[in-house]
Amino acid sequence: MTTIAPAGTTGAAAPGTNPPGTKSTAVLATLLVGQFMGVLDTSIANVAAPTIGVELRTTGAQLQLIVSGYLISYAVLLITGARLGDRIGHGRMFRFGAAFFTLMSLACGLAPNGPTLIVFRVLQGAGAAMMAPQVMSLIQRLFGGGHRARALSLYAAVNSCGIVVGQVLGGVLVSANLFGSGWRPVFLVNVPIGAALLWLAARRLPAESGDPARRMDLPGVGALSVTVAALVIPLVLGNELGWPTWSWIVLGGSVIAFVGFVLIERSVAAAGGAPLVSARVLRSPGLAPAAVSMMIGMAVYAGYLFSMALHLQSGLGLSAVRTGLMFSPMAIGFGAVGLLWRRLPARWHVAIIPVGLTIAALAYAALVPLLADGHTGPWLELNLLVLGSATGLAFSPLFTVALAEVKLTDAAEASGLMTTVMQLGQVIGVATIGTLFLSRLDGAGPQASSDAMGITGWVLGFGTLVAAGISALLLRRRR
Repeated sequence: MTTIAPAGTTGAAAPGTNPPGTKSTAVLATLLVGQFMGVLDTSIANVAAPTIGVELRTTGAQLQLIVSGYLISYAVLLITGARLGDRIGHGRMFRFGAAFFTLMSLACGLAPNGPTLIVFRVLQGAGAAMMAPQVMSLIQRLFGGGHRARALSLYAAVNSCGIVVGQVLGGVLVSANLFGSGWRPVFLVNVPIGAALLWLAARRLPAESGDPARRMDLPGVGALSVTVAALVIPLVLGNELGWPTWSWIVLGGSVIAFVGFVLIERSVAAAGGAPLVSARVLRSPGLAPAAVSMMIGMAVYAGYLFSMALHLQSGLGLSAVRTGLMFSPMAIGFGAVGLLWRRLPARWHVAIIPVGLTIAALAYAALVPLLADGHTGPWLELNLLVLGSATGLAFSPLFTVALAEVKLTDAAEASGLMTTVMQLGQVIGVATIGTLFLSRLDGAGPQASSDAMGITGWVLGFGTLVAAGISALLLRRRR
C-alpha cells in the first residue's frame, strides 16, 4: 500500500521558500485565522437559529436559508475566488475578501428582519469565498518541504474542528446575551477579529500583482450557481409550502442545469479556456472517490449539527449555552484526532478513512435508542465524543489523500475543488437532513422531537456507510 505524501509534492519541485522562524509562524497564523473565521461561520448560526427565529419571527424555511445562504454562496464562488487570486494576487485578494467578510458580518449582526439577514448571509459567504481559497494557494507558494507538510496538517485541523467549535461558540455567545443583544454577537464577533486580521495581513502577506491574463469562467459560474440554487431552494422551502408543483419542477431543472454546466465546462476547455473544474484535475488518482465521499460525509455531518441543535433547543428546551456545550465532546474528539492522526503508521493513513466513517455511522445509528426517552445524559455525551473522534479520523486524512497525488501545478485548483465539495455537502446536508427532521416533527414537545431525531439518525447512519463504502475504493487504488 502506498503512503500519503503531502499535497502538492508530486511533480516539479516546490516553489515555496520555507520562510524562517517568526516570519513563517506569523504568515501561517494570519492565513489560518482567516480560514478558521470562514469555517466557523458555516455552523455558528446553527445554535443561534432558534433564538433568531423567535426574535425575528422567521419561518422554518427562513431559518434554513439563514444557515445555508452562507454555505451556498461560499460553495459556488470558492473556485472563482481562487481564479481571482491568480489574476490580481493572492495576498491582495485575501485582504479584500477579509474586509468584505468583516463588513458583511457587521451587517448580519445589525439585520432588522429575517429576509435582510438572509441577504447579508449570502454576501458574507461571498466574502469568505474570496478570502478562503487564497490560504491554500499562499501555503503552496510560500512553504516547502517540512514547513508545507506542517502547514497542511494545521490547515486540515482548522477545517475539521472549526465547524464544531462554531456550534459551541454560538451557544456561549447567544446565552451570554451581551448588553441584551441576543443572537447578534454570533456575527458581530467577527468584526474585531476581522479588523485584527486585516492589520496582520497588511504587514505579513505578500503584495504580488498576480497574472491579469488568467481568464475567468463566467458561464461556468452562472451554470453552477443555477444548479445549486435549483437544488437547494425547493428542498428548503418545499416542506413548509406542502411541496407545490413548482418545487418538483425546479428540482428536475437542477439536473438539467448540472448537465448544462458539464457541457459548458467541456466547451470552455475545448476552446482553450480555463474551466472552473478541469478534466485533468478530476483524473488525479484518488481525487474523484475522495471528493464524493467527502461530499456525502459533510452532508450528513452538517445536517446532523443543524437538526441536533434544533432538537436540543426547540425540542428538549435546553438553553443555547447548554446546547453549545453539549457539542464540546465532539469538538474535543474532532480536534484531537484531526491533529494527531499523522502519528499513526503511514501504512494506515488510507485505511483509517473507511474505519472512521463506519464508526461514525454506528454512532449516528446509536442516536435512535439514546434519544428515545426525550432526555440527555452521559451516554449521549459519550456518543458525541465517539462521533467527533471518528469523523476527525476520516475527514482530515481524506482531504490529504485527495490531494496526495495531484501535480504541483494543479494543487491550488484541486484544493479549491475539495473545499467546494465540502461546502456543497454542507448546503445539501442542511437542506435535506434539516427538511427530513422538520417534516418528521409530529407535534411539539420532547417526545415528538426525539422521535423525529431518531428517524433522522437512521438516515445519517446509512448515508455515512455509503461514504465509507466509496472511500474504500481509495484502498483498492493504493494497493
